[in-house]
Amino acid sequence: MRHTVSSGQTFFMKFVFPAAWLTGFAAVTVALFTGGRVTNPDGLPPPTEMKWLFFGATVIGGLFLFWCCMRLKRVELDDDSLYISNYLREVRVPLRDIEEITENRWINIRPVTLEFRRDTEFGPRITFMPKTRWWGFWRAHPVVGELEAAARRSRGLPPERLPA
Repeated sequence: MRHTVSSGQTFFMKFVFPAAWLTGFAAVTVALFTGGRVTNPDGLPPPTEMKWLFFGATVIGGLFLFWCCMRLKRVELDDDSLYISNYLREVRVPLRDIEEITENRWINIRPVTLEFRRDTEFGPRITFMPKTRWWGFWRAHPVVGELEAAARRSRGLPPERLPA
């Protein structure tokens, strides 16, 4: 039976949040550079350093959002396959093609990256956001163990860990 292992918030984090954040920062940056209605409490224009600070924050923030959010995929799992979607198309990847599973515990959405033995239509690896968990930030997300066990089972191995 097919079930979703990625978060229901994936669409929001992939499309809505980056668009809103970039629009807001870009608008303020443009206003600072064009002399828009941005002034300090005394009615004076902001210092030049602030313009460049906002410009840098917009560029670096945009790159971070691309790396962290816009690459996210929706992932579903059944007994022998993963179904990976970027919301425009969906691909089926056999569980036996999973090479490695890693989780980034330092980013609050706890992205999980799957590396494959062969390239997929989305490349050799994909990243997804697992369902939110409020407690246990010091432990691996349960979906990591579920995927490792499923990948091992698909290769006829005991469900401990993936071979290196």
